[in-house]
Amino acid sequence: MCSIRVTKPPIIGMTDTRNLLVRGVATLCLLLTQGIAATFAEVPVNTLSEQEKADGWELLFDGVTSTGWRGINRPDFPTTGWVIASGELQCAADDGAESGNGGDIITVNKYSNFEMAWDWAMDSVGGNSGVKIFVLEGLDANPKHGVGLEYQILDDENHPWMLKGKMKPGDFRTVGSAYELYAAKNKTVMPLGQYNHSRIVSKGDHIEHWLNGVKVVQYQRGSDDFRKRVAESKSCDIKNYGEAAEGHILIQDHGSRVRFRNIKIRPL
Repeated sequence: MCSIRVTKPPIIGMTDTRNLLVRGVATLCLLLTQGIAATFAEVPVNTLSEQEKADGWELLFDGVTSTGWRGINRPDFPTTGWVIASGELQCAADDGAESGNGGDIITVNKYSNFEMAWDWAMDSVGGNSGVKIFVLEGLDANPKHGVGLEYQILDDENHPWMLKGKMKPGDFRTVGSAYELYAAKNKTVMPLGQYNHSRIVSKGDHIEHWLNGVKVVQYQRGSDDFRKRVAESKSCDIKNYGEAAEGHILIQDHGSRVRFRNIKIRPL
């Protein structure tokens, strides 16, 4: 009869198990870090990948100059209130004044059907800003202030209205919302000082807001629901508000320190 020798597996103690787990987690963290670093290294800030170029994307900000931008209701770029440094377009004011410093800036060109993407970081506690679309000039008594459909940029948590109860979480004036019209839903916002990624899609009268990879707002310009909401907003006296066939894209000066980069657009 043949004899069968059974070899017992080694007994792994608690310490050995713990060491294996620690080494495994350390290896995973290293791989993730290397992967993230490689991703950022592949596409430098304020540049387009070959795929983006093929898909029709164009830079709206080259990271060095104000080319393609000017002040609202003026032919040149503001000499105060805005700074271009470290590859960022920075609103440098911190007094909370709406359009009271350099004033709003707009694209030289007008747009209708497009997809726009950008990164932004709010540095002012309780700060306020925004990106507006379908902007036309000469509609506001303040020549430094532009009127258009706004993608709200806000430090919700620390904004004075939130602290005083004038504004609630989920309000249509919070970050990512179509200001005073449609509240952003299911949003995730990075901490103060860290970059967020936003997108606006405008196709015909259909508008979408995206924040950090999630669609947070969608609406239809000119619909009965849209016009009802406009009639109840502070823009109610502006004829055909938000319904222009084309318009400038605007970045707001609201007296808060905000940084922008990777601003790009493609026609749809």
